[in-house]
Amino acid sequence: MTNLVTQTHEKIIHAVKNTVTSKKIGIAFSGGVDSSLLAKICSDIGFDAVLLTIGFEGSHDIEFSKKIATFLGFRHITLTIQKESFSSVAKEIRLKIKTDNLSWNENCIAFHYVSKLAQEHGIKKVLTSNGIDELFCGYNAYREVVENGEKAVMALMDSKLENELNMMKAVDTVSADFGVKILQPLLSEEFIAFAKTIPIEEKIKNKDDLIRKHIIRRLALSIGVPSDSALKRKKALQYGSLIHKNLINLKKT
Repeated sequence: MTNLVTQTHEKIIHAVKNTVTSKKIGIAFSGGVDSSLLAKICSDIGFDAVLLTIGFEGSHDIEFSKKIATFLGFRHITLTIQKESFSSVAKEIRLKIKTDNLSWNENCIAFHYVSKLAQEHGIKKVLTSNGIDELFCGYNAYREVVENGEKAVMALMDSKLENELNMMKAVDTVSADFGVKILQPLLSEEFIAFAKTIPIEEKIKNKDDLIRKHIIRRLALSIGVPSDSALKRKKALQYGSLIHKNLINLKKT
C-alpha cells in the first residue's frame, strides 16, 4: 500500500476503535465499496460483525449484497420490506422527523428497517460507512464543481457534511425506538479533519470522473474487498433498496 493509502487505513481503524466498545456489531451493508471496506476492516481487527441489508424483494441491494457477503465469508442477514406495511411506516417516519426533505425521509425509513433487523437479532450497535461519500467526493455533485477549484470542492464538502451530520441526528430518533444505536465512525471530528488533508486528486480527477473515491477504492482492493465491489459505481441506499421508487409511487396515489 502506498503511504497515503496506509494512513487512510490506519485512520479508519482508529476511528472504528474509538467509536465501538462492544465486540458484536451490525454493519449496514449494501455490498458497495464503502460498506464492504468497513466490514472487512471491522472483521480484520477482531469485531464480530454481522452484515445487515434491507430492501424490497428483487432490489439491487438485496441481490448484490448477498454476492459480496458470500465472497467475504461474513454472516449476512436481510430484511425484505413488505409493500403492504410500507405506507404506514413512511407516514410514521415523516411525522416523527417532521421534515419534507425527501432524502432525510428515505434514509430514516431505511434505518427504521435496519434497526428493526438489528433488534430481531439482538444487535444493539450498528455501524455505517456514512461520511465516505461526503469526504471522498462520492457524490455526482462534486463533478459539477471540481473544475471551479479546490475551494469550491471544499465548500460543497462542508455543506454535505453538515447535512449528513444533521440527518443522522434524525436517524437516531428512529433507531432509538428499537433500542439500537447507529454509529458513524467516519463522521468523527478527527477522521473528518484527516480526510480533508487528502489531496482532491486522490478523490476525484475531473468533471468526467464517474468513479471517484479513488483512494478508498485502492484501499479496498489492497485489503481484499472484491473488485466487483471496490470498483462499483455509487448507488445510494434509497435507490439500491427501492425505497425511493416506492416512496415516490406512494406520493402519486
